[in-house]
Amino acid sequence: MLSTSFSTPPPITTHHPPHSPETLATLITTTKTIKQLHQIHAAVIRHNFHNHPQLNFKLQRSYSSFNRLDSSLTLFNHTHNPNVFFYTSIIHSHTVHNLYIKAVKLYIQMISQDVEPNEFTFSAVLKGCRLDIGKLIHTHVVKLGFDSNMHVRTALVDVYSRGGDLNSARQLFDTMPERSLVSLTSMITGYAKHGELVKARALFDAMTERDSVCWNAMIGGYAKYRKPTDALTLFREMLSKKMNPDEVTLVAGLSACGQIGALESGRWIHSYIQNNGVYMNVHLGTALIDMYSKCGSLKDAESIFNKLKNKDVVAYNAMITAYAMHGFSEQALLLFSNMCRMQTTRPTDVSFIGILNACAHSGLVSVGKGVFLSMKSKHKTEPTIEHYGCMVNLLGRAGYLEHAYELVTNMNIDPDPVIWGALLDSCTLHKNVDLAEHIVKFLVDRNLANSGTYILLSNLYAATSDWAGVARMRTMMKDHGVHKEPGCSSIEVHNKVHEFVAGDMNHPSYEKIYMMLEEVNGWLKDHGYIPQTDVALHDLGEKERGRSLEVHSEKLAIAFGLISTEAGSTIKIVKNLRVCSDCHEVTKLISKITRRRIVVRDRNRFHSFEDGSCSCGDYW
Repeated sequence: MLSTSFSTPPPITTHHPPHSPETLATLITTTKTIKQLHQIHAAVIRHNFHNHPQLNFKLQRSYSSFNRLDSSLTLFNHTHNPNVFFYTSIIHSHTVHNLYIKAVKLYIQMISQDVEPNEFTFSAVLKGCRLDIGKLIHTHVVKLGFDSNMHVRTALVDVYSRGGDLNSARQLFDTMPERSLVSLTSMITGYAKHGELVKARALFDAMTERDSVCWNAMIGGYAKYRKPTDALTLFREMLSKKMNPDEVTLVAGLSACGQIGALESGRWIHSYIQNNGVYMNVHLGTALIDMYSKCGSLKDAESIFNKLKNKDVVAYNAMITAYAMHGFSEQALLLFSNMCRMQTTRPTDVSFIGILNACAHSGLVSVGKGVFLSMKSKHKTEPTIEHYGCMVNLLGRAGYLEHAYELVTNMNIDPDPVIWGALLDSCTLHKNVDLAEHIVKFLVDRNLANSGTYILLSNLYAATSDWAGVARMRTMMKDHGVHKEPGCSSIEVHNKVHEFVAGDMNHPSYEKIYMMLEEVNGWLKDHGYIPQTDVALHDLGEKERGRSLEVHSEKLAIAFGLISTEAGSTIKIVKNLRVCSDCHEVTKLISKITRRRIVVRDRNRFHSFEDGSCSCGDYW
């Protein structure tokens, strides 16, 4: 006899038909490929569910997730009376794809159709929108009562901080009922982006939880505003906290290394990229090219460039600029020519700046003129103020001061202080006092003079021993509150950057440094060196002027390099100003006597000293 009793009743299950809206909705949500989504969409149409709001909504979102915004928008446009969820989804899809203007237009369309936005709509449309538009949307936020919502308030903080209205951003931030990590990061990013680094760091240090975005904002801010030591210190702190740097962090770190010539630190970042499987895209590769070239290792920069796949014009520009900085004008011209022949890359403004600088560093006046003229005639590129500045530098350094002056006075752009500074610098180089005084009078009469104007003319007076002129300039500088930038040289030894100013006695090893200087002075005297006292900028006796030259910042850095690095190794120095002719001559002799290669990066270019000669050919 069969028993028909059950200890427990069987479960009651609900089975949806294979092509019911519920089943199709589940399939849309779980689909893994665009091909599957197309098949499901076809099934929706076959079973006459093409006007089903839930299915259309899910299809719209899924197409966007597969980067098929066109299909997503088509579905939206075919939706009858889309509600707030449809609008919010399509607005969000556009902001995710950085189509902010289109997102705002969809928001305006939504408002015009009397569809009331919700908190998610505001969060979506505010992402990436301009400050002026954000302010208008802010009025809607207040009107509809969402101004206290944390997500909306965070989005508004981001809008104001990105747009540079930091006071409004901070007011919104300070009055938030609850602060999120995102709102803190937005505020830090805004401060860092616009140079308010002290305020950014205060918020950063007060955070109990930090993500990679806020680390990147702080490190990137230091790198952007020329505080490379702070950037690298924070980069190392980030690593000590077991935070993994991403591409943004690594690019900022490499930029900081390049600014101070910290080659060892730059190599460490490169090895981190290689050892941790970080993909070498063109953005990261270009940052490495820039770092190696600025740290004096042109061969490494070339190696990265040659191995880099899918090179774009930015990568080519970085390599052209590297060749220019190191005085390899022929290689720069060849690479520029190769780039121009390629269909995938067209020269940009930066390309022409790089190639014109290459010509200026080698005195290639006719070649530079040809490149400049080809900008409009061949490449349909209108020269900017930067290109005119390059031409003034090219002509002026080659001694064509009158031609350079004519170019400045006849160009169809108002000359800026940089161009006048380049021309005055050339006047100082060639000791043309008359033209320099004429230019300075012109600038002062029109209230166009800046700190560089007075400093360059003062230096020219000093170079020609016109101490009365120097006194006049210093009085004018004092009256205008102008301070001369002190010369500073840095050298990296054992992953630490050491900085020196002229006559510096603050370094822990200053006694050993000055003992080394005395030894170097003996070597120089034995080799017939005579100090070039005409470059000393102070009215002193001949002996005192010679003594002042001995303690220039780059000489202190070289002396420290001699006592701190292995015999025969390369010494690399970074100088914030143009290297003077006396230091240039001394460094050539030191390279010969010590049989060391000494690489100096000054404000304009690289000098590679080896066996008594310099790569610049004494043209700088």
